Amino acid sequence: MQRVLIIGCCGAGKSTFARKLADATGLPLIHLDQAYWQPDWTEPPKAEWEAKVTELVARDAWIMDGNYAGSLSLRLPRADTVIYLDYPTAKCLWRVVKRVTKYHGQQRPDMPPGCHERFDWEFFHYVATFNLTRRRLIHEHLASLGPGQRVFRFTRDGEGDEFLLGVVN
Repeated sequence: MQRVLIIGCCGAGKSTFARKLADATGLPLIHLDQAYWQPDWTEPPKAEWEAKVTELVARDAWIMDGNYAGSLSLRLPRADTVIYLDYPTAKCLWRVVKRVTKYHGQQRPDMPPGCHERFDWEFFHYVATFNLTRRRLIHEHLASLGPGQRVFRFTRDGEGDEFLLGVVN
């Protein structure tokens, strides 16, 4: 396990899981949100983002958390392990609300400077509809992985905790 991609709905706990896995393995951690967002939630130009993702995945070892479906075709071929946090919508929404409440007006540890936590209806809607609109595409991508690539799909926190225990031991 040298290049691990962690995907799932916003609020599933990708960044938290990625930090724990990085601590357990010593692999370098890449939060895609830090690489993507510019101050005041400004998006980079598409070509610039693709170049950045290409540079990140070319590294020998990493743990990378984030969705960014438009760059899955760049990230999946390089990953030897994919962890999919396939959690219920209600859990993800609850965690997003908790996160916004905890960090409102502040910068989260997994975000770049200038991106302060805020409540955004469009983002809330994205989370609320993620499993309805994106789950099928994720499953299609995962089904196309090669034989040397491992996929772990967790539907509850306990499965991720057990996985982490196995990595440590």
